Amino acid sequence: MSELDEWVAEVAAELGLGDVEVPTKAVLDVARDVAHNVLRPGAPVSAYLLGLAVAAGADPADAAQRISALALRRAAPGN
Repeated sequence: MSELDEWVAEVAAELGLGDVEVPTKAVLDVARDVAHNVLRPGAPVSAYLLGLAVAAGADPADAAQRISALALRRAAPGN
């Protein structure tokens, strides 16, 4: 288990989430895409919004892909 996996498990336990599956790669990819293509402070806020969308029933992979695609469109020439 990686240090990140250990941290995620510890936070999940602290928040009473139990043995929840966290798509860490998708969350990190979203944060990277937003930080590099939109603005750095948008990364953690976008990750939070991803969490809200998933809590409301969105598919984690789909929601992450949509946020990353939006960030990449913002960075495209002419935008």
